[in-house]
Amino acid sequence: MYIYLDIIWLLNFLFDALLLLLTAIILKRKIIKWKILIAALLGSMIVVLMITPLSSISSHPIIKIMFSIMMVLIAFGYKRFRYFLQGLLTFYFTTFMIGGGMIGVHYFFEYEMVITNNVLATSSTGFGHPISWLFVIIGFPLSWYFSKSQIENIETKKIHYDQIVEVEVIIDEVHFRIKGLIDSGNQLYDPISKSPVMIMDTDKIRNLIPEQIIKQSMNMEQLGMNEDEEPHKWESRVRIIPYRGVGQTHQFLLALKPDKITIFHDNEMIIVKKALVALNHTRLSSEDEYQCILHPKMIISSSIQPAS
Repeated sequence: MYIYLDIIWLLNFLFDALLLLLTAIILKRKIIKWKILIAALLGSMIVVLMITPLSSISSHPIIKIMFSIMMVLIAFGYKRFRYFLQGLLTFYFTTFMIGGGMIGVHYFFEYEMVITNNVLATSSTGFGHPISWLFVIIGFPLSWYFSKSQIENIETKKIHYDQIVEVEVIIDEVHFRIKGLIDSGNQLYDPISKSPVMIMDTDKIRNLIPEQIIKQSMNMEQLGMNEDEEPHKWESRVRIIPYRGVGQTHQFLLALKPDKITIFHDNEMIIVKKALVALNHTRLSSEDEYQCILHPKMIISSSIQPAS
């Protein structure tokens, strides 16, 4: 069976792009898609060199290191040596992590690869070859997704949950700032969109929210039962979040979908693109140290920019 060079090149291009993307996610660096694609394109060129007179040096470790250095520089740029070195080592870490995991599962399939007439051919015994390529095409994305999920879970556990941060919320023309507590105990998600939910002390911003929303949030058991109730401008933003407290049966919170949430944390500005704001009518802090409780995923799964 023959595998043409263009297929090998395409697989390398896609894999390099995914590895660079995972590196950016791990390091919380700004993802510029066109830079990642150009870097992946450069990395995939090493496959093309295999059929040129330079094939004897294309597989040399020094050449591979040079290619990886150029890929990291193109994808993330150069700010200082430590910044660059961190990106390079993390890129190698993701490569070995995913590649090693796949090899560990796949090691018992044996096949050889040879180049004949500029065509890459594989030979194997039994079911090695067809299963091998199917495993690579399906197994790599699955390994990538699993690695990304596990890294996010590890980062969640490492967050200092006792930190209080500044939170800015924009809903339509309403704009306010409050103090927020990063709390691992808040594990509320919207069951439909899977968006993390931030719990807010409604009393602090009561004058900014339409009165009809306040009344609905205080009488959740009667929500939707009053047919004479006039629609309000935030009706499309309303979400119902189920939750259960200690020693309580299932209850519900009324939440709003904001236009933007910005968290100011450790001299960084974290822009949360996917989250909900739940309205709570009990005081969250006895000493009024904070007015909302943030979901830890809001810190991790968001874009980070330097604070101005």
